[in-house]
Amino acid sequence: MVRTVVFDVGETLIDESRIWLGWAARLGVPPLTFLGVLGGCAALDLPHGEAFEMLRPGLDLETEIARWAREDPDGLRNGFDADDLYPDVRPALRALREAGFDVVIAGNQPPEARAALEAMDLPASAIRTSDEWGVQKPEPGFFARVAELSGVAPEEIAYVGDRLDNDVLPAADAGMRPILLRRGPWGYLHALRPEAGRATVIDSLTELPGLLATRTA
Repeated sequence: MVRTVVFDVGETLIDESRIWLGWAARLGVPPLTFLGVLGGCAALDLPHGEAFEMLRPGLDLETEIARWAREDPDGLRNGFDADDLYPDVRPALRALREAGFDVVIAGNQPPEARAALEAMDLPASAIRTSDEWGVQKPEPGFFARVAELSGVAPEEIAYVGDRLDNDVLPAADAGMRPILLRRGPWGYLHALRPEAGRATVIDSLTELPGLLATRTA
């Protein structure tokens, strides 16, 4: 029986298109080139940071982020706000709460992401980031913290994300019910892999209330 539904952030709740296009403009790279290289990283199982190294060899990403913040202190830069939410997020989370599920948000994000998500007034009982926990997905410790935060057994938790490597497989290994969202470059590519058979694959978050109610029954 699933009692708690936990959500990843990037490309699960947040549409990162504006963020990546912002980086393309920042680096002076054509948008299609930047997005194509990023998609190649997804296909080759490379971390997204490799896209920056391919396009701007030797770029110190942390230094560039700090420089961007100094130049545009009041802008979103590589952050996000409510305008970046996918349109199915609010109705899906609200429907889950109304169906009696607890809703938690926990993903690999910097500390400021928690404040950004909390400002959206989403129907979630808790929001946490990897940076404040000091452990990132796919490390087992991250999912142990998820279970601790949820206050229920791992088998009573559904973890929803867009990636096999960071979300589905480690959640399944932790004893949780993994749900792969076919969204974003990783989501579409990973849904085609044999390992996706370990998860339930969905195309919209609005499928969750009915799906989990049926599985619970």
